[in-house]
Amino acid sequence: MSAFPAFGMSLLCIVGGSTAFYKKSSIPSLVAGLSVGMLYLWSGSQIGEGEDVRGFQAAFLASALLTASSLPRVAKGPIPKLLATSSAVVGFYYGRMLYL
Repeated sequence: MSAFPAFGMSLLCIVGGSTAFYKKSSIPSLVAGLSVGMLYLWSGSQIGEGEDVRGFQAAFLASALLTASSLPRVAKGPIPKLLATSSAVVGFYYGRMLYL
C-alpha cells in the first residue's frame, strides 16, 4: 500500500509538466515534471519490490524538491497550491515511514 502515493504523485507530475508544455510551451515545466515524476515512479517501484529504505528516501527527496519549488508560486493559482499541498502531505507520509 505504501507505494500508491508515489505512483499517484508520479502521474500528477508527469501529466502536469506535459500539460504546462502543451499550453505554454514551457520547457522547464516539462523537464521538471518528467524528472520529478520519474523519481517518484522509480521510488514507487522500489517500495513495491521491497526496497523500502531506498524507495522511501527517493520519495521523500522528490517530495521535498517539489514542495520547495512549488511554494514560491502558491499565490499564482490552484495548480501550484495543489502541487505544494500534495507533495508536502506525501513527503510527511514518507518521512514518517523513514523515521518511525
